[in-house]
Amino acid sequence: MISENGLSSSILLALQRATHRTLNAVTAAVADLDLTASEINALANLADGHKRNVRELSADTGTRPTTLTGVLDRLERRGYLTRELDAFDRRSFRLALTARGRTVAARVRRAVADLERDALTTVSPRQVAGYHAVVAALQEVS
Repeated sequence: MISENGLSSSILLALQRATHRTLNAVTAAVADLDLTASEINALANLADGHKRNVRELSADTGTRPTTLTGVLDRLERRGYLTRELDAFDRRSFRLALTARGRTVAARVRRAVADLERDALTTVSPRQVAGYHAVVAALQEVS
């Protein structure tokens, strides 16, 4: 279907457009860090300080573990994170930000928060809740 502004009224296509536009905006805000969108996504999720294994970060970022491995390799080479042996599962690693990584991740998280704050100034809490309900439903698709 086509809406009155000529764009598809598909929720999925609108989400795809919004994803690309917001990633471009966040990437531009931290351009001097020379990070890819996938690196930004990983760092923004790790910025909360919680150590995760690859499976957990994969779920948080919506990235396949095989794709995420390359992203993590690059972030590790840049000195932003380390892989620590998991004390409870010695076959697994926990991902931890280094001091430098925490600084970069905090900056990325601020850029994400700034964009979100600016973009949502005219959106009501009820509309935001509706958006979250739609996203939750879409995330349940196998």
